[in-house]
Amino acid sequence: MSFTTGHIGLNVSDLDRSVGFYRKVFGFEVSAESGGESRGESAEEPRRYAFLAQNGTLVLTLWQQSEGTFAAGLPGLHHLSFEVPDIDAVRRAEAVVRETGATIHHGGIVPHREGGSSGGLFFEDPDGIRLEIYAPSGADERPAPRSDAPTCGFF
Repeated sequence: MSFTTGHIGLNVSDLDRSVGFYRKVFGFEVSAESGGESRGESAEEPRRYAFLAQNGTLVLTLWQQSEGTFAAGLPGLHHLSFEVPDIDAVRRAEAVVRETGATIHHGGIVPHREGGSSGGLFFEDPDGIRLEIYAPSGADERPAPRSDAPTCGFF
């Protein structure tokens, strides 16, 4: 048996803000969304959601059902990573992420480890969910943030 990741579902505190962020940074299209009490949702606890797709394939679902910000100290998601074909695509994404005002870690694009060529940009969405956009090569222009751990362990 073999498994492939399907879509990822994230809890967010403000659906409209998050949809705008993910559309701007990743170029995702909204393939479906709720408006509150539709589709069997209860009047006591309306949960808005949006399905975000790329080229017609569902990638991410956002559920407005949380408050506060991402709690890195609790069990759960460490970070969500997206691969792009080359470091130029990471650079283009970095420019867009900077436009949003999102928190960027390590000052920008960094390799995954000292001496490695793969690497990318580590940043946070509006709810503090940790994200990465990386390329398999070309990130060796800068030193890795620490030599004793891979950047995927950072934050």
